[in-house]
Amino acid sequence: MATQLTSAGPGRRAPHGGRHRTEPYIVRDSAPVTLTGLTAKVVLLGLAAGIAVWAAFPLVEARAWAGLAILAGTTAAIFYLYLTRRHVPAKYLVPGTLLLIAFQIFPILYTASTAFTNFGDGHRGNKAEAIVAIQTASVTQVPGSTEYALAVATTGDPATGPLVFLVTDPATRAVYAGNAAGLRALPEGEVTVNSAGKVTAARGYTVLDAGQASARSAEITAFAVPTPGGAIRSSGLSRAYEGKATREYAEACDCVRDTATGRTWTADEGAGAFVAADGERLAQGWKVGVGLANFSRVLTDSTISGPFLRTLLWNVAFAVGSVAATFALGLLCALALHTPRMRGRALYRVLLILPYAMPSFAMLLVWRDLFNTDFGLVNRLFGLDVDWLGGVWSARLAVVLVQMWLGFPYMFLVATGALQAIPRELTEASTVDGAGPWQSFRRVTLPLLMVALTPLLISSFAFNFNNFNAVYLTTEGGPFPADNPTAGATDLLITYTFRLAFGAAGAQYGFAAAISVFIFAIVALLSAVSFRRTRRQEELYA
Repeated sequence: MATQLTSAGPGRRAPHGGRHRTEPYIVRDSAPVTLTGLTAKVVLLGLAAGIAVWAAFPLVEARAWAGLAILAGTTAAIFYLYLTRRHVPAKYLVPGTLLLIAFQIFPILYTASTAFTNFGDGHRGNKAEAIVAIQTASVTQVPGSTEYALAVATTGDPATGPLVFLVTDPATRAVYAGNAAGLRALPEGEVTVNSAGKVTAARGYTVLDAGQASARSAEITAFAVPTPGGAIRSSGLSRAYEGKATREYAEACDCVRDTATGRTWTADEGAGAFVAADGERLAQGWKVGVGLANFSRVLTDSTISGPFLRTLLWNVAFAVGSVAATFALGLLCALALHTPRMRGRALYRVLLILPYAMPSFAMLLVWRDLFNTDFGLVNRLFGLDVDWLGGVWSARLAVVLVQMWLGFPYMFLVATGALQAIPRELTEASTVDGAGPWQSFRRVTLPLLMVALTPLLISSFAFNFNNFNAVYLTTEGGPFPADNPTAGATDLLITYTFRLAFGAAGAQYGFAAAISVFIFAIVALLSAVSFRRTRRQEELYA
C-alpha cells in the first residue's frame, strides 16, 4: 500500500500562470516483500496448519465441538493476521500470547478444574466405559467357549503401544483385530497366517515376538476385547478364548449384578462408582464432579491436615533457608571477585559456575551417596559417624547444603552482573565521606543490589518451594516416623502431595490437583507480599 503526496519543491518555478507542477512522492507503510520472508511465512503458516489438522482429529473423535471451533477460529485468525499488511503490533504479540495460554494459563485452569473431580485410577472415563470395563473384567471361560489362535500386536511402539489381539477363527479361518473398542474383520490380503492359524504379519500392525510379548505379559493378561456375548481374553501368549461375563449391567435398576453370586452394586452418581449395600465399591468407576470434597479432605482429614501443616512449615523454612544460603554464598563470591586487583578473575568465575553447568539430577544422586553413613565421603573426610539421612535435623541440614551447592552459582552470576551495574562513583563518594568498607556496603551497595535482585530472590523462593528433585532424589522425603509412613521429615508439600496422590491407593489426580491449588495459593500470596515490599524499595531508592 502506498500514499502519493504532492509538492512543488523548493526553488522550482511554476509554469502555466504561476501554478506549481505537482510531482508524486511515494511513502511506503510496509517493507518490500522478499523471497526469504515470503518463504518463511509460507513455512510457518504451513506448520500452523499442520498442527491444527493434527489437533483436529482427536477433537473430532472425542466430539469436542467447542474445542474444535476454538481451534478453527484461532487458526483462521492466525492466517488472517499474517496474510494482511495491517495489525503489525499484533503480529509480534500473538505468538507469545498463544504460548502463554498453552503452557501457563491452560495448565493452571485444567489443574483447577480437575481439583473439583474424582479423576484418577478407576475414574478416568465415563459411565458407559466403566460398565464395559466391569463386564470385560468379569469374563471367565465356560465350557464350549470358542478358542482362537492369538497373535499379540500393537499399533505403536512394541514396548508401550496400545495392545491389539489378532485372532483367527478356527471354523472360518477369518482374521479379526480386537482392541478395547471391539472386533474388526481384516481383509484376507492384509494378513499373513501360518499353518497353525496364527497371524505372523498384518498391515498397519506390529506383531510382537515372544520376548516383546513376555515383557508385557501382565498387560496382555488383563487385556480384554469386548464382544456381544462377553469378551475375548488371552490364555497364554498364543491362544485366546471368548468367555462370558459374570457381571451384567441392568438399566432398569441402574446396577451391576453378579450372575454367579447374585450380589448387586447400585450406581452412585455422586461418587462415580457402583456401590453395594454394605459399602463395597467396584474398582471401575467414572469421572464425576465432587465439588469441594477434595479441598475438604485436605482440611478435615486428621491424617492429612496434621502432617500437611507440619510439612508446610518446613517447606517455608527450606525455601527461605535455601534462598538465604545460596544468596549469601553467591554474593560473597561475587564481592570477592569484584575487586579489580584480583588476578585470574575469569578463571575463578568459570570454576564457580561449574555446579550450575552440571546436570542437577546426576549431582543430587552423587550427593546422596556422599552423605551415606557407611561409605560416604563426608563422614570419611571429616572422620565423622553421622547418619546424615537418617536423623531429622541432619537430613534437613544435608538437603539445604546440597541445594546451596547447586544454587549458589546462579546467585553468583546475577550478583556479579548487579555489582557491575552499580557506578563506582557512589562507593567512592561514600569513602570520601568517611564511610568504612562495611558501612559503604551496607548503606550503598546492598540497598542498590536488593532493588535489582529482589525479584530474582522471589522467583528463587517460588522455585525452591516446589523443588521436588532436591528432596526426592536426596532423601525421598525421609526419614519417616514409625506412625506415619506418608509424611517424612524432609518432605516438601510437592513431595508429600506426590506420595498421597500416587501412593499405594493408586493415582488420585483430582486430590493431587486440589493440593496443588493450595500450593499455588500459598506461593502466590507470599510472592505478592514480597513484590509489594520490592515496590517500596524501588520508590525509596529511585
